[in-house]
Amino acid sequence: MGPIFRLSLHQLTGKWRLFLIVSLGGLPVVIVAIIRLVAGESPEISSDGEFADVFFDGLFVGAIMPVVAMALATAAFGNEIEDRTLSYLVLKPVSRILIALPKLLASVAIGGPLVVASGVASTLLASGDAKAATAVGVALLVGVVAYSAIFTWAGLVTRSALGFALLYVFVWEGLLSTFLSGIRYLSVRGYSLAIIHGIDKEGFEGFDGRVIEFPAAIGGAIIVTAAFFALTIFRLRRMDVP
Repeated sequence: MGPIFRLSLHQLTGKWRLFLIVSLGGLPVVIVAIIRLVAGESPEISSDGEFADVFFDGLFVGAIMPVVAMALATAAFGNEIEDRTLSYLVLKPVSRILIALPKLLASVAIGGPLVVASGVASTLLASGDAKAATAVGVALLVGVVAYSAIFTWAGLVTRSALGFALLYVFVWEGLLSTFLSGIRYLSVRGYSLAIIHGIDKEGFEGFDGRVIEFPAAIGGAIIVTAAFFALTIFRLRRMDVP
């Protein structure tokens, strides 16, 4: 498992990919810093409902978190398939779990700290509220793990994993979950927003009435992660590797 994990880390830290995710991670901090410079000592911007909707829902949870996870996780097996090196892994007497797990962990190990650090830093810079920063950090980590599980599986089942991921994020998670409230129970975005609100109801009271229940969000995130990890293992066992 260790060698596969280290190999995956090396594969996923190409220059263009690192540049993309670091740029995305730094963008919110820059935006908040600019707002702070312009606003000066104005009221806490994180307590403003409109700002929370646009910044945390629209930017962080709706775009940056899934795009970072997508850029990493779809390549976890995608690179192996393109280079025709996956056969070297699956022909070894190694459990498929010990192949899939380090691939998933590599995506989370790179994307998770970056997204969480960006979210926590942005929240602290915006409000100085440690509870709000904790809520955002926990929610983003849960979201990165769940998205990574989905997109790792996608990288195995299609060579157009990035296209699938974009459609999934911006149509299912973005468009449909906005207008059809029931989809929030099957949405990583919905889970993340509910976790933010569940941990800090006062700081994110603007999310009242439009997020699912906190226990449902935790349970849903666990189920989605476990289900797609199981599907990845099943795919590894059943697929024909050239």
